[in-house]
Amino acid sequence: MAFLHHVAAFSLVAALAVEFIVIRDELNPRTARRLAFADLVLGVSAGVLLVVGLLRVFYFEKGASFYFSNVAFIAKLVLFFAVALLSIYPTLRFLRWRREPNPTEVPAVRGVLHLELVAVVLILWFAASISR
Repeated sequence: MAFLHHVAAFSLVAALAVEFIVIRDELNPRTARRLAFADLVLGVSAGVLLVVGLLRVFYFEKGASFYFSNVAFIAKLVLFFAVALLSIYPTLRFLRWRREPNPTEVPAVRGVLHLELVAVVLILWFAASISR
C-alpha cells in the first residue's frame, strides 16, 4: 500500500509540474489538450492517492487513532483538500480551452498552479513530519 501511495503522489506531482510547464507555451488547441490530459492524470492520481491513503489510515499502518491525533497528518489532509478545491478552477479552464482557448485567463490559472505547488511542498513536509 505504501508503494501505491508513493506512486500516486509522484504521479500527482509530475502532472502538476507538467501543467506548470505547458501553460507557459502559447495557448492554442494543442496546448489546451495537453493541459487537459495532464489535469486528467492529476485527478486520477489524486483519487488513487486519497483512496489508498485512507485505506492505509484505517486498515494498515498505525491505525486511525494515531493519524487523527497527529497534527501533521491533519495539516496534510487539510492541505490535500485545499489543493483539490484549488484545482477545480484550472480544470474548468482547461476543459473550456479545448473548445475556445482564452489567453487572458492564463495568468489567473498560473497563479492557482503556483498555490497548488506550494501546498504540495507543504504536504510533503507534513508527510515527513508525521512519523516524528
